[in-house]
Amino acid sequence: MHGRGLNHDGTIAREGALSRVPAAFVPVVDAARVHISETFDSTRLHSAYLYGSIPRGAAVPGVSDLDLLLALRDEPTEADRADANTIESVLDRSFAQIEGVGILLSSARTLLSEIERHDGGFFVACLCTPLLGNDLAKQLPRYRPTSLLARETNGDLALLLPRWRTRAAEAVTDGNRETLSRVVSRRIVRTGFTLVMPRWGGWTSDLNESAEAFGHYYPEHAEQMRVAAATARIPTADPAVLTMFIDHLGPWLATQYTIVHGQKTPRP
Repeated sequence: MHGRGLNHDGTIAREGALSRVPAAFVPVVDAARVHISETFDSTRLHSAYLYGSIPRGAAVPGVSDLDLLLALRDEPTEADRADANTIESVLDRSFAQIEGVGILLSSARTLLSEIERHDGGFFVACLCTPLLGNDLAKQLPRYRPTSLLARETNGDLALLLPRWRTRAAEAVTDGNRETLSRVVSRRIVRTGFTLVMPRWGGWTSDLNESAEAFGHYYPEHAEQMRVAAATARIPTADPAVLTMFIDHLGPWLATQYTIVHGQKTPRP
């Protein structure tokens, strides 16, 4: 692998592999494979994938969560979501080394569609590790750290800010605020990184590296981005931190992103 997450030809390398799963999480991954196979047979499931810190080899027992993507043969239904919720609950109860389970559902058709080529398609091809079925990455292009990729992955921050403000206003417990701070800070860091990604010339999912890459080009906001990276790892219930993300750094970032890369193609 070339430096900065690239292959030797300059395309973005797939960041995870089953061989990188830490030993403590191997039983979790094995159980996930079994539960998915037993719940979603081949008439429903096209393929399943791991993503996040576990297949990257960076997971910490008792801290990291298990992230999965199921690519279905048809568009997800309420029954599919209910079955996925059951798998999440069973796995979360069964393994102390994970701090929650999240299963994303999509159809293979959507992930391969033109509109998702540089968003959902990129996600599968570069950020997901095959677990079951035929890998959709074989039908997707090789990706480079371009402005197009930046726009289509994270060019919708402006649409998220009003929703976050509403959630922040409605958050009545520390748990509510901690959950929101994690969601917001992760997206802020990813958006900050992809803002500078074409100039930085590579790809990373590491939060600290993402924040530092951003800070190199925007030193006046570097400390705020470091706070976002820290909050993404250890959420906070401090309303002032949420306010900083949602009302200060976030709006600036959304405006700058539109200037540099434009806005994400609207979804139906």
